[in-house]
Amino acid sequence: MMGWLRSWEGGLLVVFLATLALNVSFAPEFLTVQNQINLFQLSVEKIIVALVMTLIIINAEIDLSVASVMGLAAVVFAYLLNSGWGGGSAALVCLGVGLLAGLVNALLVARVGIPSLVVTLAMMICFRGLSRVIVQDTSLGNFPAWVTQLGQKGLIGPLPLSLVLFFVLLVALGVLLHRTGFGRQVVVIGTNAEVARFSGVDVARVKAILFVMSGVISAVAGVLYAARLGSVRGDSALGFELDIITMVLLGGVSIFGGKGSMAGVFLAILIILNLRNGMALLNITGHVQTGVIGTLLILSVLLPNMVGDLRARRARA
Repeated sequence: MMGWLRSWEGGLLVVFLATLALNVSFAPEFLTVQNQINLFQLSVEKIIVALVMTLIIINAEIDLSVASVMGLAAVVFAYLLNSGWGGGSAALVCLGVGLLAGLVNALLVARVGIPSLVVTLAMMICFRGLSRVIVQDTSLGNFPAWVTQLGQKGLIGPLPLSLVLFFVLLVALGVLLHRTGFGRQVVVIGTNAEVARFSGVDVARVKAILFVMSGVISAVAGVLYAARLGSVRGDSALGFELDIITMVLLGGVSIFGGKGSMAGVFLAILIILNLRNGMALLNITGHVQTGVIGTLLILSVLLPNMVGDLRARRARA
């Protein structure tokens, strides 16, 4: 038990409890059921994508195109609904869009061998540009009532569909990462891809699966985002990459790959959501909130390295 408390996850638990205590002290309405639902719902699409981003970064890769895929899927969904398509068929097309985006990234990274930073940065620009081409400078709304209700109303009690999906994915991807052979391959490749390849692991296949998963899950998040808001623009989900990557790195996932846990990412998600919610309840502006999240991103990269160096010095001493 004491060993776990000394771990990164243990430190995150302490920070989360401290954040929780501060929010309760300064904002009495923080603990209301509706505020707790809002706390998750206002960022639920980000935290859904953060789960699959965890696997990608542990694999020593990065996907900067996730928010652009979300935005593109949301725009395509809205465009099809406005063109008379049914919600189910429009959602299936959007899943196809996410699948295609993931396949493009997978092909260029896993098969061609271009660094994922370069590929997904280029795809981020391409997918965002395509979204703007589809809608121009207008917004698309007027969704069927059942679509907005599905995105905003409770599915199981007060929990909306998006939040139910998040918890299902949290468990499923947590089991995949920590309890399956595929998860072990993800970690081994992230630690040393060459060693994994000489050990018989199909490195390209594992990476391709991860990027396809990322594309599909990002598209699902985009559809949920459109349903929740009821209208979309070409810049929908712009900048979501910052929060998503911050959640993953703050959760103790090494930017260099090979290390991380789903439990740590979940605690980081709770910390960031509580920080944003608490600042919103105190009427702190969005620009300040973004600055705080940016600072967390820097600290989430620096602190693990500093802690690692300190432990190495103590070991040598």
